[in-house]
Amino acid sequence: MSANSLGTAATAAEYCYNGAMIEIATLGGGCYWCFEAFYQIINGVTSVVSGYSDGHTNNPTATQVYGGGTGHAEVVQITFDNSIISYHDILEIFFTMHDPTTLNRQGNDIGDEYRSVILYHNDTQRQLAGDLIKKFVPTLWKNPVVTQVVPFTKFWPADESNQDFYNKNLDAGYCQVIINPKIQKLRKKFAKKIKSS
Repeated sequence: MSANSLGTAATAAEYCYNGAMIEIATLGGGCYWCFEAFYQIINGVTSVVSGYSDGHTNNPTATQVYGGGTGHAEVVQITFDNSIISYHDILEIFFTMHDPTTLNRQGNDIGDEYRSVILYHNDTQRQLAGDLIKKFVPTLWKNPVVTQVVPFTKFWPADESNQDFYNKNLDAGYCQVIINPKIQKLRKKFAKKIKSS
């Protein structure tokens, strides 16, 4: 399946592909370049696509989203084999790697497009998100959680220049200053979940 058909047409959270149980997670927590880079190196993750969701504008462009008024959040759509990594683990990484207590903001990125949001694909995902917010997140963060937990409706992939951004732009200032230290944190905290090189 292409990223576009997988993102926009996927209505079920799980499907079987070549004997593997494939699941989809859709998450937003600030700049999608960071989350894309994080989940690309997690064992069991087969695809990460940057894009937009939870808004009301069809097929939005980056310019429209950043200009405001579309209602969309920057998100990543993660496809993973849940026999290797669970949705629970995907969410533990999500809550560890961004601050779910800052409303419409991650660091210097400010606006509702940077909101913390989990777009659940089924009741199991919704329940797991709620459980982690109640039991796991308070062990990491002392301020109240503002992460939205909302039903997934549609995903719009970002343009090609925003896909695989970190790997295509390793020397870019944003990658060096913002993403690299976060990847080091990810490798340290989730060492057993990182793909072998």
